[in-house]
Amino acid sequence: MAPPSFGLPRWWAKETRNGTPVVVTMENPNYSVVEIDGPEAAAFQSMDKGRGKNAKQFTWVLLLKAHQAVGCVAWLVAGLWALLGAIKKRLISRQGVAVEGNKLCKGKLLFRFLRGFLALSLVMLAFEMIAYWNGWHFQKPNLHLPENLHIPETTEIQGWMHSAYLSWLSFRADYIAYPIQALSNFCVILFIIQSADRMILCLGCFWIKFKKIKPRIEGVPFKSDDVEGSNFEYPMVMVQIPMCNEREVYEQSISAVCQIDWPRERLLIQVLDDSDDETIKILIKAEVSKWSQRGVNIVYQHRLVRTGYKAGNLKSAMSCDYVKDYEFVAIFDADFQPNPDFLKQTVPHFKGNLELGLVQARWGFVNKDENLLTRLQNINLCFHFEVEQQVNGVFLNFFGFNGTAGVWRIKALEDSGGWLERTTVEDMDIAVRAHLNGWKFIFLNDVKVPCEVPESYEAYRKQQHRWHSGPMHLFRLCLPAIITSKISIWKKANLILLFFLLRKLILPFYSFTLFCVILPLTMFVPEAELPVWVICYVPVVMSFLNILPAPRSFPFIVPYLLFENTMSITKFNAMVSGLFKLGSSYEWVVTKKAGRSSESDLLAAAEMESKPANDPQLLRGVSESELMELNKLKEQQEESLLPVKRTNKIYKKELALALLLLTAAVRSLLSAQGIHFYFLLFQGVSFLLVGLDLIGEQIS
Repeated sequence: MAPPSFGLPRWWAKETRNGTPVVVTMENPNYSVVEIDGPEAAAFQSMDKGRGKNAKQFTWVLLLKAHQAVGCVAWLVAGLWALLGAIKKRLISRQGVAVEGNKLCKGKLLFRFLRGFLALSLVMLAFEMIAYWNGWHFQKPNLHLPENLHIPETTEIQGWMHSAYLSWLSFRADYIAYPIQALSNFCVILFIIQSADRMILCLGCFWIKFKKIKPRIEGVPFKSDDVEGSNFEYPMVMVQIPMCNEREVYEQSISAVCQIDWPRERLLIQVLDDSDDETIKILIKAEVSKWSQRGVNIVYQHRLVRTGYKAGNLKSAMSCDYVKDYEFVAIFDADFQPNPDFLKQTVPHFKGNLELGLVQARWGFVNKDENLLTRLQNINLCFHFEVEQQVNGVFLNFFGFNGTAGVWRIKALEDSGGWLERTTVEDMDIAVRAHLNGWKFIFLNDVKVPCEVPESYEAYRKQQHRWHSGPMHLFRLCLPAIITSKISIWKKANLILLFFLLRKLILPFYSFTLFCVILPLTMFVPEAELPVWVICYVPVVMSFLNILPAPRSFPFIVPYLLFENTMSITKFNAMVSGLFKLGSSYEWVVTKKAGRSSESDLLAAAEMESKPANDPQLLRGVSESELMELNKLKEQQEESLLPVKRTNKIYKKELALALLLLTAAVRSLLSAQGIHFYFLLFQGVSFLLVGLDLIGEQIS
């Protein structure tokens, strides 16, 4: 039978062509095909050779496509070879790596569970492969109609192993499949509810964009450019910069805050240093002294008793006598660099709105393009601010305070009980208590404050642990207050069901359980099914919605989906820790900073460098011994610019899950489940990359 004709010669031989002439050039310089359109083409046309010429062109195009495919395969092979090299270097040779410690009992139990799960999966995979190669691999039995399962007759039994395999099939269908399917259905319901919540948030964001809804300042807040002539328009504002051993970022943060455009006699800057490193304390005190000599109203405070982490630091600062003279307080973490007009864009919203307790600005990221990890964080945080914070601020006048880049009415803080040291998410704690007391919040999506996101996986992991264990710990503490409060039933339901349970508990629970436990199990117990739309279609749609606020990150949609599932083990771990008040639920580790600067800070630094570095007028507030120590520190900083050998960490739980998912991927091949295989393969590789610390920057 002749092969089917696709009409290619006739399509290539069309005489009438429109558009731009096409030039097809192979990467190999020895071959090129040029198609000429226009009057000159008539000299080259020939009825006898037209067919052969067009066939040649088509052949070269096919060769070009094949060349590109070979290049893609070569790239994949090179990536796989590099991954195998990293596995050999870090797992076998142990060169320059440190194994993650499991100090807490909870961490050990989770790792033991994953390790046992992996060992059992390997045994089951070996058993299934033996059955497959011996022809014992039967079609998947029907869970609801077990009588449809084909059980061989006694004459078909081929030994004790075959008999054991048949007994396993029967036991699996009767006793194991049902509980797995029930848990799977429960997680799928949670998954649908959470996806619906995210869809509603996105629709609310689209409505805000369509209607151009945003908080506006009524009137002209500042009547004159002359600061002295318009002092009556400027309220008393206090700015707090809490920090702890922030060697990399203290200087740029203090510099940015000291350049805020506000009358100096109506602005007080508190540098709240909780550092336990004497050298860092000297550096920060010298920086404060330098700006104080320039006329900035700035004070340095250091606690003798360092309890309560950041909450204790802020509580100590608010207990000063002079605080009663101020009406508002702005808070910036040590890596935040506010623009000079920050207070002029935020404080006027309080005028005439006595119920307003908080104005929250959005975060901007100076290092969002530094590596893959920072790009993925940018996607998450852009969705958090643009969608979650903005929608809740517009429709509910409530959202979780982000702990920084916000301005509080001091009266709102005092009425809500002030800063409490009972949890590591003091920002969410004060926001919930202020909401219960009737205070309203405003989110300004147009006001951005530059800051950093963690560049190493270790720093990001510790940050996410605190961000997911703290809310669950807080939920235990404030649930009675929410139930007995005088706010409406709708607001109580929003706090309990949406704010805490759905977004803080259910999301990490079903992400880990569904994609890291149930999905691999369904490969070994095929009677329990996970629909394809749960594994592929809905997650892709949700990831697409997540990436809309950061459209430039669209090429990273697949890595984002895989990485979010990879982080589910850390978030689940943290959620359980906070919910059951385990040891790590009240653990605070300062997020490691790299000291990235914004563009405005770089310009200011260049201007500072043009001035004498050791001007005695700028260091007048530092003692002679501290000045000598300061000079030594500057010499050490110059030496620290030399290349430093870096080490990596090995994360055992992530590696155990990687091997488990890859084992399940191999098992999926036996039942020819295509989409399951690809998902398990790529997700397993994602866990492997994270477990080997191959994402983000390395740690010093």
